[in-house]
Amino acid sequence: MNFFKRPVKTKTIDDDVLLDSYRKSGDVAVLGELFEKYVPLIYGVCLKYLKDEEASKDAVMGIFEELIEKVKQHDIKQFRSWVYVLSRNYCLMQLRSGKKLEQVSLDEVMEFTPFLHPEDNNKEEALTALERCIEKLIPVQKQSVDLFYLKEKCYKEIADITGFSLNDVKSYIQNGKRNLKICLEKNS
Repeated sequence: MNFFKRPVKTKTIDDDVLLDSYRKSGDVAVLGELFEKYVPLIYGVCLKYLKDEEASKDAVMGIFEELIEKVKQHDIKQFRSWVYVLSRNYCLMQLRSGKKLEQVSLDEVMEFTPFLHPEDNNKEEALTALERCIEKLIPVQKQSVDLFYLKEKCYKEIADITGFSLNDVKSYIQNGKRNLKICLEKNS
């Protein structure tokens, strides 16, 4: 039977009990038992974002490796919801890490206008313009945009780092992108 597509077992031990047991004992087998319940969900999320079966299987294993530490670091209220978000963010980071800022047009990275689709000889000029415009953002937008696009942090990580609410982080990034676009269009 395919490990990634088999039906979810019925709950034999409560998720909170398994989490608590793993945190106390550090026994990866206990974490594995909890993880196994959610493999179909995690694999489905990975397949949705990565659109490749082998990459999704690799991502599921990578997510398990991340769980070993992250479960100890976070106060998890509902494991199912938490692991879903973790899986989604992991996949988004995989997609982002596949693209380096120097290797792609700014249009792909920042979703801006054709002005920011520089030819090779204008790439340095476009990056300089982007840096100038980032400096003009208000501090909360500048920090959020920097962490999201340049440091490749997810919304939750940005909220943890900055102390902003998740909604504020989303708003600062969205407004920061809009302000960068306006600034770059003015300077074109």
